[in-house]
Formats: sequence, C-alpha cells, structure tokens
Amino acid sequence: MRRLLCLLLLLAGLPVAAAERVVSLAPSLTDMVLELGAADRLVGVLDGGPRPPALNGMASVGRYGQVNLEQVLNLHPDLLLVWPGAVPEAQLARLKSFGIPLYIVDPHRLEDVARQLRELGERLGRQEQGQALARQFEVRLQALRSQYRRERPLKVFYQVWNRPLYTLGGNQIISDALAVCGGRNLFADLSLPAPQVSQEAVLARDPEVILGGSHAELQAWTQMPQLTATRLGQLWSIPDKNLERPSYAMLDATEKLCRLLAGAKVAD
Repeated sequence: MRRLLCLLLLLAGLPVAAAERVVSLAPSLTDMVLELGAADRLVGVLDGGPRPPALNGMASVGRYGQVNLEQVLNLHPDLLLVWPGAVPEAQLARLKSFGIPLYIVDPHRLEDVARQLRELGERLGRQEQGQALARQFEVRLQALRSQYRRERPLKVFYQVWNRPLYTLGGNQIISDALAVCGGRNLFADLSLPAPQVSQEAVLARDPEVILGGSHAELQAWTQMPQLTATRLGQLWSIPDKNLERPSYAMLDATEKLCRLLAGAKVAD
C-alpha cells in the first residue's frame, strides 16, 4: 500500500514522506546513506567487507550475493536500497513481491552517482545534503574530465581477478572512471559486466597499463616482456578500493586513479 501511495505522490509531483526504517542491500548504497548523514535511518545492511564504525551493532541481512529474506522482513523496513549486482535475480524477484518500496540503482557513468545522491537524499529526508553533495560531485567530476583528458587515451587492462582472469565490460562505471582519467578500458567492447578473458586476448590487445587488486595478482604479467605495460613498468595496484563502490567516495578514488595514470608513459 505504501509503495502505491509513494508512486501516486511522485506522479502528482508531491513530496514523499521520508523513509524511517531503511535496509541497504548494497555496501555502496550504505556508504551513500552515511555520506548523506542519514545513518539514523538504517536498520539493517548487507555486509560486504569491513564495516565503518557508524554501523557497529547494526543488524546484518546477509552477505554480498546472499540476502536473508526472513531477516529483512523481521526488520519491518519501509524502504529497501538495492543494487542488482549484489542480490541474486531470484531473490530480487522475491523482494519485489513483498510490496516494500524499493530504490534500485545500477550506475554506468559517474554522473549517475550525482543523480542518486539527489534521489536518495529526497527519500531519506536529506534533500539539502543530497543537493549539495551532488553539486560538489558534478563540479569536481567536470574538472577531472578537463584536467586529465588525453588526445589518445591510454590502453588500460583492469584486472578484476587473476585465476581465472576476469575484467570489466564497457558498461561498468569503472570504465567511465578510466575515461575520466584519460584511459580506455581494453575490453570496453564487451557487454558482460565481468567477462572472463584469456592471457592471449590481453597480449593481442597489448595494454599500456595493467591495474589489479595487488602486486601478487599482477605477478604473472611480469614474466611477459612482450607486453607494453610490462616493458614500461606499468603494472599497478588499484589506488583506492572505493573505485569499485559507487558513492561520493568513488570520486576521491577516481581522482587518485587520475593522478596515477597521469604519470604513465605511452607506447612509441
């Protein structure tokens, strides 16, 4: 019923009452709630790594990729925050059937994060904070795009995992972060979110920079001097893990990435 009421109010252009019991089913959306100063609205979160101190004692509704639906219902939420990638498709269908209002996001460009700050600010009764953060985000993003633009983008292989070898498709928001920093995702032509690729495919496309989670995960490339990235010594760890969690903090992580790539040499 409340979901229908919210929809009718939105269609009529009227304000929607702020949610008071929020369950976040994505760590990045939990981050965004905290950035908006709305931790008091949270009653449960999906775990996906170390928790910030503000969430100590907060009820858990499962881990990344596995939601405890019974626990979600026991918390009586009036808003669920969802990123489809963190929730299996079957569980997402169940969540939709419960009649609880859902805010579902799947950002593909950094500009989408600014929009989400505004929208989530409205839903949490933090309109002013959302508007202010979104404006700051947009101004800083435009400055980064202008400062780090390259006439010929760097060819960057973004290694999600090394065994087996996974990367990112072109629709992932990190591809846009690379573009902001003057880079181009080596596999931007692939549509899958996280395609598996072969070493041979990477060798054939010959990146100038390879980014990975750690030096240990990049070790195999050091044995391949035929790679431009190896010859140039540009096998680098991702400078900030928030690059993989779309919230305001992703902009800070993108700026660190830009500073890293700004020092990259280019192939002759």
